[in-house]
Amino acid sequence: VVMHAATQDLEVLDLACGSLPKTLFDTQIAAGFVGQSLPSLANLVERFKGVRLPKGDRLTDWLIRPLAEDQRRYAASDVEHLLSLKDDLSEELLERGRLEWATSECEILRARGRNVRDPEAAWLRIKEARPLKGETAAIAQCVAAWRERRAAEIDQPVRFVMSDLAVVGVAQRKPHTIEALRKVRGIDERHLRANSGELILEAVRSGEGKVVSRPNSVSFELDRKLRPAVALVSAWVSQLCHELEIETSLVATRSDIEGLLAGDPRSRLSSGWRAELVGERVNDLVSGRAALAFGPDATLVLEPRSEDS
Repeated sequence: VVMHAATQDLEVLDLACGSLPKTLFDTQIAAGFVGQSLPSLANLVERFKGVRLPKGDRLTDWLIRPLAEDQRRYAASDVEHLLSLKDDLSEELLERGRLEWATSECEILRARGRNVRDPEAAWLRIKEARPLKGETAAIAQCVAAWRERRAAEIDQPVRFVMSDLAVVGVAQRKPHTIEALRKVRGIDERHLRANSGELILEAVRSGEGKVVSRPNSVSFELDRKLRPAVALVSAWVSQLCHELEIETSLVATRSDIEGLLAGDPRSRLSSGWRAELVGERVNDLVSGRAALAFGPDATLVLEPRSEDS
């Protein structure tokens, strides 16, 4: 199956059909490996096919039937060029020796789509909630789980139901009344309609007096001495990606770099094509086998260190 920016489409397929495609080629991911950043489909079609796609009305109601002619034309144009785009991108990826990289990333995206979202683990996806401890963490877990289930019931994104900020705020303030809930940052009247406010308070009560169960995993903390290296390595990775015409976020995020420097084998930079392109060279830097220097054009150069240096 060929898609563009397939994440949400895969979620819909999984929810509506209970299945996912056996193979996936995401044209946005592929474009990121050939110097196109992460382009919109319209930009990609114009660049490779010389065709300007019609602009859709983002306020159009796609639930109304029958669809108008301009709606049908817009929907058809969204898929009309995908197969030929795949051919064009695959050819360029092959020329650059990156077809396997792109295929690997598309498979990771496809496989991720079948991961069942556990409501009880939803709070761990909220960055500001992960440091919480004790009863506060347990309340965050219960409120986030309620939000996850409620979103599934009404078929809306979780942040439509309640923002991350509100989940953390409720966990920290531990309100017991609607008036107290109303004062929590991130909570507005929308959250108090019908019985939603009472359900949030019920989630708070269910978390009180409990200790949250965290996943069993080995923690890899970054040595304080290596923290300054994160910014330096990030700058070098960004420069390398610019030179190679690869979207930086496809290669490494700051979290990936921190994980590698901390010795976490789960870091994306510890295996596969990323290890060959970046990970092994950064390990050489950390171990002293290589050094970063400024080149004549003010660029960063990662070069081997001589044994007598």
